[in-house]
Amino acid sequence: METLRGGGTTSSSPHIVIVGGGFSGTLTAVNLARLAVAPLHVTLVNHGRSTGRGVAYGTGRPEHLLNVAARNMSALPDHPNHFVEWLRTRAEYAGVPDVRLRETFMPRRVYGDYLRSLALHYAQPLDTRSRVRMETIEAEAVNFKTTGHRAQLVVAGGKTLEADKVLLATGNESPAGLPGSDAIDSHPAWCGDPWSDWETRLPADGDIVLLGTGLTTVDAIITLLALGWRGGIHAVSRHGLLPQPHFKGTDDPHFPPAGVDLACLGLESLVRLLEEHCARLRREDANPAMIVDKLRPHTQHIWQAFTDAERLEFIARHAARWNAIRHRIAPSIHRQVTAALASGRLKVTRAGIASVKSRGTKIGVELRGPDGATSCLEAAFAINCTGPHTRFSATRSTLLQNLLHSGAVTPDSMDMGIRVEPDFAAVGRDGRRSPFLFAIGPLLRGTLWESIAVPELRSQALHVAQTMLGEVSAAAVDPGWPAVEETAVIEYLI
Repeated sequence: METLRGGGTTSSSPHIVIVGGGFSGTLTAVNLARLAVAPLHVTLVNHGRSTGRGVAYGTGRPEHLLNVAARNMSALPDHPNHFVEWLRTRAEYAGVPDVRLRETFMPRRVYGDYLRSLALHYAQPLDTRSRVRMETIEAEAVNFKTTGHRAQLVVAGGKTLEADKVLLATGNESPAGLPGSDAIDSHPAWCGDPWSDWETRLPADGDIVLLGTGLTTVDAIITLLALGWRGGIHAVSRHGLLPQPHFKGTDDPHFPPAGVDLACLGLESLVRLLEEHCARLRREDANPAMIVDKLRPHTQHIWQAFTDAERLEFIARHAARWNAIRHRIAPSIHRQVTAALASGRLKVTRAGIASVKSRGTKIGVELRGPDGATSCLEAAFAINCTGPHTRFSATRSTLLQNLLHSGAVTPDSMDMGIRVEPDFAAVGRDGRRSPFLFAIGPLLRGTLWESIAVPELRSQALHVAQTMLGEVSAAAVDPGWPAVEETAVIEYLI
């Protein structure tokens, strides 16, 4: 086994290894480079997706748009106009009026260019003071060990990276399997990974069945429409709710009510309060989705104050509606989906998915309706769009499974991710804070609930960089880059 020692500009430089080259991992590497005031070596270990783009921004399809306007998509919490200013460097946006540019929902591939440019900008030292060495290794991390005062990250092929700190920023996993999907995994009419290039596998005609009605399903619908798909498109989920569009809201001074600590209410009282204010907004001919926006600075604190029983009840009774309102889409995308529904090209069915099975060259999707009645859809092509797999103990990641088996990490109380300390340090099976391991991003969904969108992720990337630097260097953070409070970051985004 070959050991690769982290060294920076000198052999004694601290070495931080980041597992995952998507948004969270890339931005943490960028923040380490911009904050460090002493020699530092940063290694980004990336596998499967283009570094800096990840799943969300790795799409090459021009019809896939950001779900948030450009003005709210800066990757740097302390520079809120950064993305808009970067857009001005591109010829196609140079002449766009500022008021229009800020409100534009950009193609996601353009945002991927933005993240890549940030990473490349900081890949070399900015000056002789910082002396940060950044590198990327395209490999799969498979195991983690500790030796004395250092950690070892093993990558496929047997090479080992010695590190002072290791950050897990592995992002979302592909959707969980459905009943019967194992038996059709290689069927030409089945797609278990909606983020693959499935459009190259489409049949000549027939009905497409999309299992799920969330953001991934919207992506698939928009792509099928862009390709001029002439067959039927059928989307299925237990709730039958499609994401709502963004809108221009107005300030609501009545919510949250003055003097009310939302995190102390508990689920039942909170739901009652929200319903009262949503009803009030409807009477005022205002969009009640504003209440979800006003909750944004408080959501993580509310979730952390819930008991596990309340969290489970929220997921069972309210999460589908919450997600449809909270994770909204560009108005232009919503108009296309609405038009497809109105014309009959798209149909949405509210039903559970009892099983999927082979039917010759097609896929049979057995449904169970709200009344328990069963029916079957026959698909010329079926795509699993049910969303990321979220049961952490059943992760498909070799690295995460090995971390679980060794006790280096332990699931959170909801088994949705890794148990962490407030500074993102992983907690092991023994209940102790790891001196080496940290985690951010979707791995914290069970702890924070809101842990997948840019506002939360960019704040996490900044704070975990500050924490890791503070533990490997006495002069951790350049005074020119002050810490940013999470609430302040969120407030200017809603």
